[in-house]
Amino acid sequence: MVRKLKYHEQKLLRRLDLVNWEASGGNLAEVRALRRYRLGWREDYVQYKALARAVRALARRLRDLGPASAAFRARCAAALLEKLHGLGLVNSRQSLAVCESLSAAAFCRRRLPCLLVKLRMAQNLRHAVTFVEQGHVRVGPEVVTDPALLVPRAVEDFITWVDASRLRLKVLDYNQERDDFDLAA
Repeated sequence: MVRKLKYHEQKLLRRLDLVNWEASGGNLAEVRALRRYRLGWREDYVQYKALARAVRALARRLRDLGPASAAFRARCAAALLEKLHGLGLVNSRQSLAVCESLSAAAFCRRRLPCLLVKLRMAQNLRHAVTFVEQGHVRVGPEVVTDPALLVPRAVEDFITWVDASRLRLKVLDYNQERDDFDLAA
């Protein structure tokens, strides 16, 4: 006979699966990455790991091609490196060695909240995730409310505050750049 759990005990055990506890918890590195990059869903990190694994496998297959297909290998390697550099996952377009060391953390660093911290629009990831979820940030003309958005290098310069955002008004007031026309609105 087991007593009924109290409310706070139920709340603490809500996400814990006592039957499959080993599978539900994941490994320690995964939990650490989820916490470090403020990932809301474990499935996002699993997808990032799968994408990184696929890129590493593709780079290994390109590296292992024979000398008869050197032109094809160079063309495909350049295309892969250009795509990864455009996404911001690698810093250099020089060799496939950078593709073979690609990890899921590279995908996590290209998420919108991480870039907000990098651009100093937020103090930390917790605030950045909150700003995105509340709709204070736009990428280009689109207001983004999903913190899992991967931002490529070409769009990175177009991350701004929403025009009607209170945070934008606070920043303009602080920098003494607020226009009189904005005061009337």
